[in-house]
Amino acid sequence: MIRYFSQVISIACTLIVITVPLGALYLLVDIELFSSLAERAVELPIRWETVTEGQWYLLWMLTLLYASLGLVGLYFLRRPFANFARGELFNSSNSRDLRLFSIFLFAQGLAGPLHFSLTSLLLSINHPVGERMLSVSVGSDELSVIALAMILWVLSDLLVKASQLESENKQFV
Repeated sequence: MIRYFSQVISIACTLIVITVPLGALYLLVDIELFSSLAERAVELPIRWETVTEGQWYLLWMLTLLYASLGLVGLYFLRRPFANFARGELFNSSNSRDLRLFSIFLFAQGLAGPLHFSLTSLLLSINHPVGERMLSVSVGSDELSVIALAMILWVLSDLLVKASQLESENKQFV
């Protein structure tokens, strides 16, 4: 059962790593669709009629940078789960890849509030003086992701050290 779940996770990570950039490219070409999605997703009192096409492209780039942290993390998560599906459980490569996943998850958790703040600043820059905004939001979702990333980071670091000890022990035998 573990091999089956590992294979499913590996395939899901691969699909996400492939489809999200393709979707992002589609939204770059159809910036109107991106703008309508952003208008629904951003819960700020923005004067949408003042947002220029250039601002939408900048927001697209900012969002792509933010999403890239998660995509790189999923790339590193895919590799150990592909190995788990093949029966390769405890090796240094898996441990390092899990650590890299946790680092990128941690970075994305920290970047979430920054992304929201820069989004509010970017979308309100055309507002009259006194109506521009810089919103900062840190919620339980971000805190949960950061906590989970820290736990995974510690566990993956322990796995890296364990695989190093195992390879040292093999040299003595």
